[in-house]
Amino acid sequence: MKIKRFEVGPFAENTYLLIKDNDALLIDPGFSSDDEFDEFRNELANTGATLTAVILTHAHIDHVLGLPLVLDAFDVDVYLNHTDLTPWNKISEQASMFGLRAENIGFTPEKLPDNGSFKVGPFGAEVYFTPGHAPDHVSFYFKDQQMVIAGDTLFRQSVGRTDLYKGDSDLLKAYIKEKLYTLPDETTVYPGHGPKTSIGEEKKTNPFVRG
Repeated sequence: MKIKRFEVGPFAENTYLLIKDNDALLIDPGFSSDDEFDEFRNELANTGATLTAVILTHAHIDHVLGLPLVLDAFDVDVYLNHTDLTPWNKISEQASMFGLRAENIGFTPEKLPDNGSFKVGPFGAEVYFTPGHAPDHVSFYFKDQQMVIAGDTLFRQSVGRTDLYKGDSDLLKAYIKEKLYTLPDETTVYPGHGPKTSIGEEKKTNPFVRG
């Protein structure tokens, strides 16, 4: 499986494109312009793969800003955890908080499990419920590839902010220790912002949550 990172939008959000065989999976489309979206679409075209689905770690505005562009171009399902759909239902309000413009999306995504196996097309991952940054937040662990898409839970040398709706620092740290730090040390962490890291490195050096 191949992974391509796009750093996009006003918050330098990481959008990921996964390619396996002739299928593609898009994670957290944060595209904020046609140029950013076109870069993704050209990359996808160059692989010859077909977009299978979009999955979201959570519904904060920087992770869903490009979703309308994607859905205008591709007929695919969108998957999101349903523990708390308030962020999803208030995308327009979220955008306004940061001086952006975005419309609410007029459907409810397909439901991701809180915890457990998830499979779409040839892509299979373990879903871990990891709230604290956002009440709907999940992380995706791809065991065979030894990698976790951690969203805004765990970053290199940092963790997700907890000053937004239902943010909880203690909860965030607890779930990092319980769900992420129990993964093998060699697991590569692909975060929602910033460079990749590893579970072992963060357990040793993260100033907010030591393993």
